[in-house]
Amino acid sequence: MEHLFFHLEEAAAMILFGIGFTMLLLHRNLIKKIMGMNIMDTAVYLFLAVKGYIRGRMVPIVTDGILDASAYINPVPSGLVLTGIVVSVSTTALMLALTIRLYERYHSLDLDEILMGVKREEHV
Repeated sequence: MEHLFFHLEEAAAMILFGIGFTMLLLHRNLIKKIMGMNIMDTAVYLFLAVKGYIRGRMVPIVTDGILDASAYINPVPSGLVLTGIVVSVSTTALMLALTIRLYERYHSLDLDEILMGVKREEHV
């Protein structure tokens, strides 16, 4: 248990990922599925940010004339997090737009009712 306190951020990321994954699998409402996907994204970004940070090092901006690379953290995980945030915002916008279209057509956000509506349309 003591070891968990040294890795609290990683544990929080894993718990968030589990919550998001559970929402994605168990809920039939499309909005709740989108929320689950966003929680999973956030968990991955938290995990990447925690893994990219090294205690005692500075951000990779040269200040005070320190040119030694070992004085700075690696900027790649931060760049990946920023890129991922942009992609997830775009993906969320697309999913919400498609959800609106599905609601306008089938008057429901429940995935089972939408699938039954699609099957009814196929038989007509």
